[in-house]
Amino acid sequence: MHRFIVDTLATIIFFTLIAALTELFITSMKPSEVLMTHLIMIPMMVITGRPYGIWRDGFFKKTKPTVSWNKVLIDGLAFLSFQLPIYALTLVIAGADQNEVIILLTSTSFLMFIVSRPFGVYLETVGTWANATNSQKSVAPS
Repeated sequence: MHRFIVDTLATIIFFTLIAALTELFITSMKPSEVLMTHLIMIPMMVITGRPYGIWRDGFFKKTKPTVSWNKVLIDGLAFLSFQLPIYALTLVIAGADQNEVIILLTSTSFLMFIVSRPFGVYLETVGTWANATNSQKSVAPS
């Protein structure tokens, strides 16, 4: 349960900031659409925060990357394969039109890849700060 809370809160804080800025400034979504998106996204992050942590851990456990560029690639692949479909569904539910969804998914996939490694390191760091030990989660090396 402790790891669930840590992963979930870390996810909500990190991505609410990133996504809201993207939605407001890259696609010029209306503030009401951004608010609606995040009213949907926060419960989804509660549901997916820990499962993503497990998903990411699985990628690292299976591939065992040893060099920095491999860790970046694994974090990116894990993140895109898990989060992009969830984000697309959220945008549709929130009422984004087809053009907004296409622009956001295109720009967000690039941004998601860019932030995936910092998020992975952030997730590991928050876990360490929150005393969520390796016995509760197999942590991928930084």
